[in-house]
Amino acid sequence: MPYSTADLLEFHRRMLLIRKVEERLSQLFLEGTIPGTLHQSLGQEAVAVGVCSALRETDVITSTHRPHGHALAKGVSLPSFIAELLGKSSGCCKGRGGSMHVGDITKGMLPSIAIVGGGIPIATGVALAFKRRREDHVAVSFSGDGSVAEGIFHEAVNMGAIWDLPVLYVIENNRYAASTHYSRNTKLEQLSGLSAAYGIPGVTIDGNDVLEVYETAQTAVERARAGQGPTIIEAMTYRITGHNRRDPCNYMPEDERDQALEQEPVKRFEEVLLRDGHAEASLLAAMQTELESEIEAVIETALAAPAPDPEEAFRYVYAEPVES
Repeated sequence: MPYSTADLLEFHRRMLLIRKVEERLSQLFLEGTIPGTLHQSLGQEAVAVGVCSALRETDVITSTHRPHGHALAKGVSLPSFIAELLGKSSGCCKGRGGSMHVGDITKGMLPSIAIVGGGIPIATGVALAFKRRREDHVAVSFSGDGSVAEGIFHEAVNMGAIWDLPVLYVIENNRYAASTHYSRNTKLEQLSGLSAAYGIPGVTIDGNDVLEVYETAQTAVERARAGQGPTIIEAMTYRITGHNRRDPCNYMPEDERDQALEQEPVKRFEEVLLRDGHAEASLLAAMQTELESEIEAVIETALAAPAPDPEEAFRYVYAEPVES
């Protein structure tokens, strides 16, 4: 597939934005500025950017406890995203969701779900609604390799398959469900092989190659939009940080981590741009500086923004408080 230099630089910019935001979030968390916990997706940027680049704004995604890359790739604005993680009322979920529950339905991202596998049936239900309403939209479920050990994965994928729903099931296989290597949860060498049980296509791809991810997703999206049903996409990638910020990664072999750092998607794509003459090092350095300045300005604004009013704690909930 031919790409213009502008297209390639935009892929790089979007991955670099996620990387730089997450690096800065790590510092804010260690300073105690971000409440709660933090599950980061450093090393997995190509999956989020590649898949979401194949979607329309009206298409809908569901995410996991590791949602930052998905949110930014799907178009959740940087100011509302940062404000949400800082617990501010200007956040995309009004400061109520935090790191594990970001989203903006106007951008096609449902607030992320921290329960392992919890977004898979939701995406299936969204796709069912699209089909029943005859709407030309597609739903995408992002989940990790650990999600395939959940019963809801199999129930939801089977439902999507038998009803030919317009949904993609994207498995971000970063090798570890928390600290458990995926090989201890299955005898399958490729999790995409699960597709055979449901009679739908399944493919395993290099999740660190943003162009391969994009092209694979585009094919699956076109198939889903044409009424031909779901696809399972297993994107092989690697989490080059801990499961959360308190994880020292002692379970990861040193040589495996070294290899992963050599193959991580941002550095790898930068090398492609330089090698093929799409950018000079000075241009990429300027892009990084510009993004870092933008991120810092957004953080300063968010830190100065008000926190939610405690009196609004019961807004946006279905249950009413019970009087004693």
